[in-house]
Formats: sequence, structure tokens, C-alpha cells
Amino acid sequence: MRSIQKAGAKGTGGRSDRKGVSGAKYILLRPAGYPLKSVFQESPVVSDARLFERYAREQWYGEMVRPGSYLFDRRLYPDFAFKVVRAYPAESVVGAQTAIAVEKMTESAPTVADVSFDDVVGQEDAKRKVKIVKLFLAEPERFGRWAPRNVLFHGVSGTGKTMIARALASESRVPFLPVKATTLIGEFVGEGARQIHSLYERAEQQAPCIIFLDELDAIALDRRYQDLRGDVSEIVNSLLTEMDGLNRRKNVCTIAATNKIEFIDSSIRSRFEEEIEFKLPTEAERLTILQKNAQTLPVKLESDLSHIARQTEGFSGRDLVEKVLKVSLHQAIMEDRSITGADLEAALQRIRKEVRDPPAEMFR
Repeated sequence: MRSIQKAGAKGTGGRSDRKGVSGAKYILLRPAGYPLKSVFQESPVVSDARLFERYAREQWYGEMVRPGSYLFDRRLYPDFAFKVVRAYPAESVVGAQTAIAVEKMTESAPTVADVSFDDVVGQEDAKRKVKIVKLFLAEPERFGRWAPRNVLFHGVSGTGKTMIARALASESRVPFLPVKATTLIGEFVGEGARQIHSLYERAEQQAPCIIFLDELDAIALDRRYQDLRGDVSEIVNSLLTEMDGLNRRKNVCTIAATNKIEFIDSSIRSRFEEEIEFKLPTEAERLTILQKNAQTLPVKLESDLSHIARQTEGFSGRDLVEKVLKVSLHQAIMEDRSITGADLEAALQRIRKEVRDPPAEMFR
């Protein structure tokens, strides 16, 4: 990614081999973002201008700069681009005496607001167990080497694993860094491992902090169930090193989530000190989920939800919201009327038909 154009080409901060180009006395930068999708989406925040200047001079020493060119961070925030707003002289080279400043940084803390454990219906056992993590994040020095560093959430999709993790970060008032394991599998070997290392470096800078690794099974399946590619193997090795290496990241808690715990490789599963199961809601919990979400519907609901709760055993909270309430709402909106019991029943029948008659492609 850092060889987008040849060195010294227009529009980049490539190194210059030309003699006689003067050293830059002053450079003003503006955060520009990532050129491609990344596991990091927030802009870095400069907390110490003089420290950043030293870091920038060392990293970009010898780079040719001109207004409109770009400098790419190669260390803390890999591939994050800074645009050169001003340079003096206008075309010059970063040197040991170059003054470097950042015009304005977006101070967007990756915390999660307005989410609490009360927003999650049921899962009382999970809420109770994660409170030890909440205590650790509040008083990390109290735990020492006995800190709850690695926790594995498992259970059926749509049962609240992500929401509990977000609520934990919100109630603990700590940064929350969510990553889907599928995004770590890149085109080139080594790319995912580098992202893992950078992710944990960033988390340590913002500690106490929670890293939430969703869809763990995308990279951590037992070798019996996958053809292990080289890049996946490197990602896993990098993750294991960060989770329990010799130099553990201080005050960083890793929470991973999977729907297929029985297929997770034992060497990875053993790294998690705590496994927390998320269960499907009971009838009473299904009714509460339906009622709470029905209160936010933009169309009036003219139906008793208790009979729907009784008929939806085996449904997750997400199923109830996405496949029952939302489908019924859309039907009512299309016909410009209130939501009726018939709409809810029709949504249920549709789901049952999909279960009875799976797509033909599944049998090819």
C-alpha cells in the first residue's frame, strides 16, 4: 500500500533521490484517513504535539513533501494518511530540524455510549460473570497478574453477545475496539498479523480498554474443519502471542465471540480463562423483547404479543426483531395501515416455510 506511486511522484510523500532539494523548515498536516477499509476507523489523536513532532520527523525523515502530497503512518496507525496542507519551502525534504504540526485532529474516542446491561433482556448469568471484567477495568492494579484478560462469548447468533460487550465498555467507561475476524484475512500473507499487532498496540495506548473480536471461528476453526491458509495461520499465531505472550498488554481485556464453539481449535480455546454461554430467550424473555421493541415502532401495533411469544420457541432476540416485527412493519407501511396480529402470524408462517423448504442450492 505504501508503494502507491514511485518515490518522489506528484501527490505522494515519496523519498527523494534528487540532490539540491532543501530541507523543510515547517510542515502543516491534516488527518486524511485510510485509503482502504481498515479495522481502525477513528483518526489518531495527538495528545502531545512535541512528542508527535519527534515521532513524525523520525518516521518521515528524507520524505519529499509539497502542498497536497500525503504522508502515510507506518507504525502506530498503519496506512493512516496525513495530507500536507503547507510546506516551507513549498517543495522540500523532511529533515532532523523540520517543525511538524497537525492542523486539527478529530477527537473521537472509540467508547460506546447509551448502552447498558438493562438494555439486554435475559442473559443474567452472562451479566453476572462479566462484572469481574468491569471491576478489573475500574481497578486494574487490584488484580495484578490475576486479571481476567481473555473471555470467550459463545452461543446462538442474535442472543446479545455483541450488545453485552458494548454495555460492558459503556458502563466501565473505557474505549471499545470492535473487530470482525473476517476483516483480518487479507490478500497478502502477513497483513492480518500486522493488523493484530497494531490493534493491541493501540489498545495498550488507550488502556484500560476492551478489544472485541467477533466471528472468532473465521480464523480459529480446528484444523480438521478447514484448509489452513498461511495468512490465517499467521493471524492466529499473532493473536495468541498478544493474548498470552511474555510481554502482556497491560490493562487490555480481549473478548472474543463465536457461534460455533465446538469447532474452535483447542489451542486457541485454552487461552480463554472464562467461557460465557449465551442462551436463547425463554417465553417470558421473548415477550419482553417483543414489547420493548414494539414501543419504538413508527406504526401502531394492534395485537397482543403474548401469543407470538408462545409460538416462537427457539427464536433469538434478533429473530424476533428482524424476522417478525420488522417484516410485519414493512407490510403495514406498504398498505398504509396499523400492524395487526395477521401480519405477525404471516411473518411466522413465512419463517416456518423457509425452515421446511430450504433453498435448492443447499443440496447441490
